[in-house]
Amino acid sequence: MLVLTRKSNQSIMIGDDIEVSVLSIMGEKVRIGIQAPRDVPVFRREVYLEIQQERGTVAAGGSDVRGEVDRALSSLKG
Repeated sequence: MLVLTRKSNQSIMIGDDIEVSVLSIMGEKVRIGIQAPRDVPVFRREVYLEIQQERGTVAAGGSDVRGEVDRALSSLKG
């Protein structure tokens, strides 16, 4: 995992098309903005996992959730 430090109003780029910006920091909450092409799905992790669970693609028991998420995201990209 790459870990970067950003301040409010700073961004990171993922590839050429995805920009993640820190909009504000209020105590323990960080507001981020994500600018991505419309064909790239963007979800909060818990929502994404719920969607995958409804589709039946998350491993029972959640033992390899990270691997399942990575594989599911890869399949969405093509």
